[in-house]
Amino acid sequence: MIGRLRGLVAEVGEEEALIDVGGVGYVVRCGARTLSHLPPLGEETVLHVETQWTESAGMKLYGFLGRDERRAFLALQAIQGVGPKAALAVLDVLPPPELAAACAREDKAAVARANGVGPKLAQRIVTELKDKPITDGPVAAFHAQGVAASQTAAAPAPSATGEAVAALLGLGVAEVNARRVVEQAALRLGEDAPVQALIKAGLQELGR
Repeated sequence: MIGRLRGLVAEVGEEEALIDVGGVGYVVRCGARTLSHLPPLGEETVLHVETQWTESAGMKLYGFLGRDERRAFLALQAIQGVGPKAALAVLDVLPPPELAAACAREDKAAVARANGVGPKLAQRIVTELKDKPITDGPVAAFHAQGVAASQTAAAPAPSATGEAVAALLGLGVAEVNARRVVEQAALRLGEDAPVQALIKAGLQELGR
């Protein structure tokens, strides 16, 4: 499972972004708010990722700029009738602090502003999330500066080898093989080797 991606913004579409991690492109579905806050093409970004798998569509990655957004996304999908698309739509109009505030005051009209969310579903969302923690911080407006702050306050970055293993797992490599080739690459390249170099070396080893 991929939980976090750090790489270069290669492409940005209407519903997804392509993130280049060491030469490997990851297609990540994002809400409009997240896409609008991504840095310019070619610059580095960090996305918190929710990996989901279905037999019909295979693996899909959903990206968020903060842990609160990912947490709210999962809380929304736990509600009957709320799929990934509706959850992203809700977060587009109500970032986590505002969603928590709307649910606390039972403001279903605010939730119903989301594309594809009708009054009945909005009422269900408000009712089920009213007493659930969907944000770690205080209830406050979420804006561009808040995005930067959430990235700064994010958990410490995992090791380069850990990120490289996660990247290979995302490509369908078995965990035992991913760890083996990354550890071998780290021994050859040194402990300070960047993630991109470890991924490339691992892919080369797997291709032999």
